[in-house]
Amino acid sequence: MFFRPFHRSSRRYHQRGFRLRGNTLVLLFIFFLIGLFLHYGGRTEPVVAFWNDVKSLVGIRSSRPERKEDNPYKAPEPTEEVATDVASDDRTAAEKPKRRSRKSRPSSDNVASDNSPSGSDGTSMPGTRFAFEKEVDFILPAFKASDQIIRHDGYALRYQEQYEQADWVAYPLLAYEVTGDAERGNDFMPDREVATGSAMPGDYTRSGYDRGHLAPAGDFKFSQRLMKESFYMSNMSPQAPQFNRGIWKQLEDQVRDWAVRDQGLYVVTGPVLKPDLPTIGKQNQIAVPEYYYKVLLYCNSPKIRMIAFVLRNEGSDRPLREFVVPVSEVERRTGIKFFPKIPADIAQKLKNQRPAQMIQAWF
Repeated sequence: MFFRPFHRSSRRYHQRGFRLRGNTLVLLFIFFLIGLFLHYGGRTEPVVAFWNDVKSLVGIRSSRPERKEDNPYKAPEPTEEVATDVASDDRTAAEKPKRRSRKSRPSSDNVASDNSPSGSDGTSMPGTRFAFEKEVDFILPAFKASDQIIRHDGYALRYQEQYEQADWVAYPLLAYEVTGDAERGNDFMPDREVATGSAMPGDYTRSGYDRGHLAPAGDFKFSQRLMKESFYMSNMSPQAPQFNRGIWKQLEDQVRDWAVRDQGLYVVTGPVLKPDLPTIGKQNQIAVPEYYYKVLLYCNSPKIRMIAFVLRNEGSDRPLREFVVPVSEVERRTGIKFFPKIPADIAQKLKNQRPAQMIQAWF
């Protein structure tokens, strides 16, 4: 019996199915590194550490020795604390992390651009400080122990529940804080630090009024996190659109210009609240103020000066100088005592200055 010899076919058969090629592996590895980068919240340190481990396993050595040197232009890496410090509408009070007060300024891990001056706390105004500037809560207006004082990292405020807004917001404004690359997100959110509950974003919807910032977002361009904090509803007040986007914005821009020129200011701002104001709101009744004020203080011993503005909640083409008033006039209309830790003789002189004197000193 003869058997036909078995001959292998000259045809080449390709294995069916998916087979990784060199370029695909490279792409997968790149996507893995991107995923690792995103997983760690934008931190490059874990990605670099992983890459160094891979190089050591493969046997790749760096062409030049690694040098550790400080780069003054490099934005600092965010830390784990930043990743967890995110406001959430469904967290209970027990779940929320405790916030630091303004007097412990945000560390460099929250700075959008590394423009901050050197210093242990970052709150010091440039130049020589008066002794009273070093007192605790120097910038805050007078308040009682029963008042609801809310302290965020960017600013402090006193919340008035009957009006569903703050009657003052206070913060130091340094020159470097008004510059940076923090982006405005327009993410309005309730303030869970308000024990009685703050207004809600929906209270302003179709009301005809803007959610007007008291501490403006533009004053926190140096920090993305502090920029986000400026959108708490406790920092909002119903402002007419033509006012919020017009003369009030002009005043905010002017304050920032002065902060840069003078290397720092103290700012206290808010609405003039009183009974029987009209209200808006669905879940909450929010008073609509007729007037708003700003009080500014510049200190650089022995120089010190104040200026105050009161503006009606409406559009205006008048120059800002026409809204300058004595600080004592703002105290009379609001019932708020500003900068109570300044010695009485100095405070009285500053607060009773005529508008012409303040205009000459500031403009």
